[in-house]
Amino acid sequence: MKKVWMIGCLLVAGMALTGCKQVDTQQNTKETTQEDSTAMQEAETTPYGKYPELVTYTLGKMSGENNSNMPDGDTYEDNAYTRYLRDMLNVQNEDVFEASDNEYDDIVSMAIETNDMPDVMVVSTIEDVQRLADLDMIEDLSTAYEQCASDRIKDIYESYGDDFFNNITRDGKMLAIPETNIEDGPLLLWIRKDWMDQLNLSAPATMEDVENIIARFVAEDPGNNGEGNMIGLACDANLVGESGYSYEYQMDVLFACYNAYPRQWLVEEDGTISYGSTKPEVKEALEKLHDLYGKGIIDNQFLVRSTSNLIELIKNGQCGAFFGPWWAPNNPLMAAKDADPDADWQPYMIATDADGSVSYCKRNPSYKYVVVRKGYEHPEVAIKILNVMYDYLRYEDPDAEEISKYYQLNVDMTARPLSINIDYKDALDRCYDDVQKALKGEIKESDMELLEVSYYRSCKSYLQKPESATSEDWAAYTSRIMAPHLIRNAKINVIPTAYFAQTPSMQEEWWKLSKLEQDTFLQIVTGAADSSAFDEFVTRWQNEGGEQITKEVNETVTSQ
Repeated sequence: MKKVWMIGCLLVAGMALTGCKQVDTQQNTKETTQEDSTAMQEAETTPYGKYPELVTYTLGKMSGENNSNMPDGDTYEDNAYTRYLRDMLNVQNEDVFEASDNEYDDIVSMAIETNDMPDVMVVSTIEDVQRLADLDMIEDLSTAYEQCASDRIKDIYESYGDDFFNNITRDGKMLAIPETNIEDGPLLLWIRKDWMDQLNLSAPATMEDVENIIARFVAEDPGNNGEGNMIGLACDANLVGESGYSYEYQMDVLFACYNAYPRQWLVEEDGTISYGSTKPEVKEALEKLHDLYGKGIIDNQFLVRSTSNLIELIKNGQCGAFFGPWWAPNNPLMAAKDADPDADWQPYMIATDADGSVSYCKRNPSYKYVVVRKGYEHPEVAIKILNVMYDYLRYEDPDAEEISKYYQLNVDMTARPLSINIDYKDALDRCYDDVQKALKGEIKESDMELLEVSYYRSCKSYLQKPESATSEDWAAYTSRIMAPHLIRNAKINVIPTAYFAQTPSMQEEWWKLSKLEQDTFLQIVTGAADSSAFDEFVTRWQNEGGEQITKEVNETVTSQ
């Protein structure tokens, strides 16, 4: 009887313990769930809160040439940037497509047409943003930006002025996250100084100097390419940058010599806005371009050259001059230095005005745009990624060794999941000043941001042994010291531009007017039409929608 009673007690005790264990397990599960919920809420509403579980997002990936110069084995889904983001935020991209340049834009257009966009992607134009908004395909990012953008990211955007977000705001909704287009000064002439020395030519200061130097290059072939294989000034078929943008291989400097600024909405003395392509000064510049084309000063095959083709000609020593921004040493000239270490590419500022000054148009402060699919569960992910890339990494984590190595290897920014840049309006000047101070011993590495430290080390290495420096060190010194020095010490006039978006009529008519403009300009340059075609173009442009568009631009600017 005693034995039975003891067994009964043990059974009761066992049941009690089991019950306690179940209660404890349930309590622990409840606490874990609450902790995860709290952590998720923090992640969704703060700049750097880490997600308690892995958050994946499908991505339309803008890629770069040569796998963006990443080390062997790294991919767009698994590289220094994605690993850093996974460690810090617990996020991971799953690329739906990877493409570059026009191919990327074509795929984006198809995604919009089929209403099948990834969770996050970069679009190249404000027109794409507006189209996505019209189709109700993208999230309102207002709340996510307010809650999750870091203080420094907000400060960076504020450096561009109060109206910076106007283009991407509609009915109080933030449609996209814009890239910033830093002040980078006028285009520079990049030219083979070793060839100039070989031909006893002086440094160019005017377009006349440029013309004479390139004429000698073409005639005397200092690159030893053989007859007919040396081209003149590299030129893009677009001739000039679109409204508010600057590019390589374009003729903005030549047009500015005639006080001509095509494709720009210009502010007249009376405050009205006019379209620069229709002004009579453009006609004079086109006539000069035709003259240079006839003499072979401008590459006679420029109409059929792709960007990759121009890069190959520069690498192979078949082209010795082009106009480009301060960053041209990174692309294409670093590759040219790899191909021929003796090639001495140097920048020159070319005067556009009689007093020796240089005029260029004010840039559009925003360029590409990040958009998020309507209905994606974590729209704040895009903003948090940008916080890490352009705030935390640059300013708070100077010991990010793998990222620092990327900078030293000149890995292209397209290696980042979101291929845009966010930086202060005067970022070029800031970096130039800090690197100069560091080289003089006035500040320490610990006083610099991570990217600046990388540039400083490369510049220091270059100055120690310039003859045997790597192409990466040469590119860092030339783009961060030589080119900014030229820009800072030049007498520069910034021509005000007023409008970078689209009016209602533009959405219907602009592509036709742009084609009319492009065709007319190229026909005049190549001699397929004489310069009187310009007058016909202006009349047609006004009659076929340009007059109404100009009215809408003026009304929009006046109302802002």
